Amino acid sequence: MPRIFDNIELSLLPALRETIKLSYRADFCVGYFNLRGWRSIGDLIEAYMGNRGACCRLLVGMQSLPSDELNASFSLISHHRGIDNSTIIRLKKRMAEEFRQQLTIGAPSDIDEQGLRRLSYQIKTGKVIVKLFLAYHLYAKLYLVHRHDPNSQIVGFLGSSNLTLSGLSKQGELNLDILDFDACNKLQKWFENRWEEYGCIDISKELAEILDRSWARSELIPPYHIYLNIVYHLSREAIAGIAEYQIPRDFKGLFQFQEEAVKLAARHITKRGGVIIGDVVGLGKTLVGTAIAKILQEDCLLETLIICPKNLVKMWQEYADKYRLLAKVLSISRVQQELPELRRYRVVLIDESHNLRNREGKRYRAIQEYIAINESKCILLSATPYNKTYLDLSAQLRLFIPEDQNLGLRPEALLNQLGGGSQGELEFMKRHQCSVRSLAAFEKSEHPDDWRDLMKRYMVRRTRSFIKDNYAETDAETDRKYLEFANGTRSYFPDRLPRTIKFSSETSTTNSQLDFEEIVEVINALNLPRYGLGNYIAKKPKQQPTEAEQRQLNALFRGGRRLMGFSADKLV
Repeated sequence: MPRIFDNIELSLLPALRETIKLSYRADFCVGYFNLRGWRSIGDLIEAYMGNRGACCRLLVGMQSLPSDELNASFSLISHHRGIDNSTIIRLKKRMAEEFRQQLTIGAPSDIDEQGLRRLSYQIKTGKVIVKLFLAYHLYAKLYLVHRHDPNSQIVGFLGSSNLTLSGLSKQGELNLDILDFDACNKLQKWFENRWEEYGCIDISKELAEILDRSWARSELIPPYHIYLNIVYHLSREAIAGIAEYQIPRDFKGLFQFQEEAVKLAARHITKRGGVIIGDVVGLGKTLVGTAIAKILQEDCLLETLIICPKNLVKMWQEYADKYRLLAKVLSISRVQQELPELRRYRVVLIDESHNLRNREGKRYRAIQEYIAINESKCILLSATPYNKTYLDLSAQLRLFIPEDQNLGLRPEALLNQLGGGSQGELEFMKRHQCSVRSLAAFEKSEHPDDWRDLMKRYMVRRTRSFIKDNYAETDAETDRKYLEFANGTRSYFPDRLPRTIKFSSETSTTNSQLDFEEIVEVINALNLPRYGLGNYIAKKPKQQPTEAEQRQLNALFRGGRRLMGFSADKLV
């Protein structure tokens, strides 16, 4: 009677290992092959000589996703026709990518690394041959072990276990051992037919290359290569944006740093619905914003609504006319009156967006509702997007991001503070009752790293020193940094050199003494509530302050005098 291996009362792995110990070759057919699972038997395969008659042949079936099976079952097209070469190549690439993805799941360990290195070595020495069966979906799980035993030359294991750690020893399965001579020979013939069938493709070489390029490789990776890989992944978004978009012909006079900001911002907008241009004052945010709107106009046929402070309406209209932008310029003071009845603009550009930090303001709500109703993409311009708290940033992001939208990332620093991993996530959900991948979740974090990770996806910001260090040329004669305009003229970065100016307030000159006294009188006559708040406290308040409030008022008198004195010294 055959034995039943269900991994409950009797595990398959120990029996399979004991059988392989006495063998000289093996043939396995499985529906799924986990590369890490090879370490459970790889040490025993090492004893094989490594030729066609003394190796382990592994046949991996091509399984489909449940959704693919459902679509195929209801399809009007017949799926019983033969497989062609183009399909074989496509499926081979797909399976190679799946094997590569396996190695990115979970944390690497020494035992996994050792097992994967052994598998790579055994493939390259011919001890293991791996084929993909692509002719049709193959779900069979068969293990045939060949031994130098005149009474039982082949031992088979037939059932449901795939070549994975869980399939061989952990999860519930149902397998039988096959010892009958006639049955084993029939199973061997079945295997040989599948192994030689058209559509059965050898991927041993490709699999070895995948292993040798993974973290399990035997050769050490130079630290510089690791650095380059990190830099590539950190800048992948910028690289993609620069390659994907072209600067409109009207903007060929932009500096390189401005062109790259436009392209990266355009990618942010098309991918996530909005961007904040946070370059410091003087780097051309207005021109950058106009160029972004022009790209969206030319590539996507989108018109732009420009919302700006009243004193900038004329300037923005001139930009719209000069660069032939299909746009309407609207003063922010008019948004409550005009936005409810305004036609649809698919792009909304907001200048000085830091003025919209108050989510409870009427102007804020009017603009937010307009953007949501019209599904508008947003371009926000501000040299000071962050003023007091991180909520300043989230308020601007909320103009185009719903608070419960899945952002694809979490506030990891905050979650680590709450316990890390699943424990930190559960604790967060318990406290705040919102998704950990939402903007609302980031609003609960005060960790700079969390906000830095978030804003990398939504903001383009460069400082003057960054531009100077990465984009400026150096004058060979003066050694000064400069940017060159399209017409050849140069704009030099100023050299800030501190100088000490010495003077004496104790002078014998009568005129100087009179000048000094006059300056002091002028300072004393100034109304400086910031530096002397104590001078503006009501002498007879309608409601007497509490004890705690009185202590704060008394402190204003003391601090105010010191600040006024400091201010006077500076002015003198």
